Amino acid sequence: MPLIKTTAMFKKAYEGGFAIGAFNVNNMEIVQGITSAAAELNSPVILQCSAGARKYANSRYLVHLVRAALEVSDIPIALHLDHGPDYATCKSCIDDGFTSVMFDGSHYPFAENIAKTKEVVEYAHAHNVVVEAELGQLAGIEDDVKVDADKAHYTKPEEVEEFVSKTGVDSLAIAIGTSHGAFKFKPEQCTRNADGVLVPPELRFDILAEIEKKIPGFPIVLHGASSVIPKYVKIINDNDGKLDDAVGIPEDQLRKAAKSAVCKINIDSDLRLAMTAGIREHFKAHPEHFDPRQYIAPGRDYIKELVMHKIKTVLGSEGSAPGIMELVNQY
Repeated sequence: MPLIKTTAMFKKAYEGGFAIGAFNVNNMEIVQGITSAAAELNSPVILQCSAGARKYANSRYLVHLVRAALEVSDIPIALHLDHGPDYATCKSCIDDGFTSVMFDGSHYPFAENIAKTKEVVEYAHAHNVVVEAELGQLAGIEDDVKVDADKAHYTKPEEVEEFVSKTGVDSLAIAIGTSHGAFKFKPEQCTRNADGVLVPPELRFDILAEIEKKIPGFPIVLHGASSVIPKYVKIINDNDGKLDDAVGIPEDQLRKAAKSAVCKINIDSDLRLAMTAGIREHFKAHPEHFDPRQYIAPGRDYIKELVMHKIKTVLGSEGSAPGIMELVNQY
């Protein structure tokens, strides 16, 4: 089965009230854990590579790892560039065989963001590749994306129709209160529940609703949407890690978003936490081990467990692969 674009995925997701999980990949074990989970639940999946991942593993290695997954998994898989910083990077990924790219011009003035995004769209569409862009800016740190809280800003609903129309993009990432990284919010931004656990502010569903009205039927993307699952944070901390006050986006809010126009939800930090939890737990139990296969395998197992949980509980995409494959040839 070849790599596919996200078009058929997003059409089914929008109509069905679910979202496609976009999981960041950096090495073989992460690819294996994600695709094994998706195959078991008959779910489509987007595997995405950040600039940091491409520097770490080399883009060609990542492409071939994803293509290898296609040989052992009979599910729809798209390969996506996450946060492409410029035209050259997007072009390189398109030429390497990516089926989707994101150009992140959110830090540019509105008109410049349009002009630069349109340039990427023209090249991508000429090569049968789809493009995601971003309006608004998320706070937080993840790989090469670093935005201070005072520079972050919500997406302006009044701008989205003009932006989509003038750029020709295929999906739009918006800012409604999500944030990059495992430390998404400062403690003073949160409240504490009866158990003393930090609770972040609620997502701006009012902004999402206004955007839906402006561009009905158009696929929306949420970045910075890891939930920083307490189970993995606890395992890390119980095994000599230090992740005090790590807090993410509540999963019930993400499920609510997935039932609306949000067709793609990005998950990266939760994968890192799951992998780290498995490795730390293994080393604590087996300090004599030095074979990477011994200690990376438990991390891969937690990756699979996490992705299965996300597909069932947050995304709602379980069992949707066959319907998507029926549409692929139309798009």
